[in-house]
Amino acid sequence: MKFQTPLIPARLLRRYKRFLADMVLEDGREVTAHCANPGSMMGLKDPGLRCWLEPNDDPKKKLKYGWRLVDHENGHLTGVDTSLPNRMLRAELMAGRVPELSGYDLVRPEVPYAAKSRVDFLMQSPGRRDAYVEVKSVTLSRQAGLGEFPDSVTARGAKHMGDLAEMARQGHRAVVFFLIQRTDCDRVSIAADIDPAYAAAFDAAMQAGVEVIAYDCAITPEAVTLRHCVPVDP
Repeated sequence: MKFQTPLIPARLLRRYKRFLADMVLEDGREVTAHCANPGSMMGLKDPGLRCWLEPNDDPKKKLKYGWRLVDHENGHLTGVDTSLPNRMLRAELMAGRVPELSGYDLVRPEVPYAAKSRVDFLMQSPGRRDAYVEVKSVTLSRQAGLGEFPDSVTARGAKHMGDLAEMARQGHRAVVFFLIQRTDCDRVSIAADIDPAYAAAFDAAMQAGVEVIAYDCAITPEAVTLRHCVPVDP
């Protein structure tokens, strides 16, 4: 998926109030960018980090820049926009480019399916079980090559695991899809030390029959592209 506007480089001054980040552009101007990431962003919010911003001229938006990438300046990038995986995956699912989830006629986003919950994607086709798919963005890495989820306590994420477990018990397909938004990771695991409740909910969901799929990405300042199915460590 290509970025709508060419990205520009900047340096991070600070990230604050969860959704705001002050940046310095290459010409010295200081700007505030929208940070579409409610997590802790562990390892991705240190002052001085090289970042990539997406400018916009939308009069409806208060902030004229969106923070899209962290450049680790070692040949690797991390995508920090947690809304991007759903947008990218929707196109891939509709085109049938995810073999594990191919063969469905209808891909419906944001469908109500449990108490105060919406599933990221409901996939349907005559003669097949409905597939309920929840997407999780993986940006944390504390060990070389390993992406971890979550990067902070997520009661909402634990609830999603319970909701998926219930769908599996009802006889539907239920899937949690981890998208690793880092080019330096080729496997993923659950960060049980960060959120034991999520880890317990994840384990219970697996016991109920919830499927796990994980993919990595190719990331450049021009685009983010779905790559390969990768292992999920126990």
